[in-house]
Amino acid sequence: MRTEDFWQLIDQARAGAGEEADAVAARAVALLAERDPEEIVGYAEHQRRVIAASYRVDLWGAAYLINGGASDDGFEYFRGWLMTQGRAVFARAVADPDSLAELPRVRAAALSGEEFECEDMLAAPWDAYRKATAAELPAGRERAPEPDLNDFWDFDDEDEARRRLPKLAALFVEPPEE
Repeated sequence: MRTEDFWQLIDQARAGAGEEADAVAARAVALLAERDPEEIVGYAEHQRRVIAASYRVDLWGAAYLINGGASDDGFEYFRGWLMTQGRAVFARAVADPDSLAELPRVRAAALSGEEFECEDMLAAPWDAYRKATAAELPAGRERAPEPDLNDFWDFDDEDEARRRLPKLAALFVEPPEE
């Protein structure tokens, strides 16, 4: 599956599901299940590459600030939610995680405490393949190598959060006392 096809399917799912991530995931499953099994396998491979490309320290830090913490699984589910936001938001967040502070729902979450995760989006190709074939998705290639995370920083360090993610820190970290 080509990159364009992958994101078009997500756009179609978004168009029919509104802003709720789980609804986008359910619609993605339904749309994928209508395709040939080979296309579903292609989608799964592309999703694996997209998730691997987004495995970045500062994006993890952004997820940590926004969700009030992010374990390994929590960061994975956050990226599932991020996929449901579409290609432009996803790409911008990977390149500049602080750009998430510009999203109205993220800004509102600073007051509401809403968390952003969507495990169902990550499971979409497996669920769609099962729905389309009554079989399990064939094992894909080996998991993409994850980057070296030697640049990890203490996500609880408010000064470091302000330095690395100033817009998000302004929303989710108490402003410094003067």
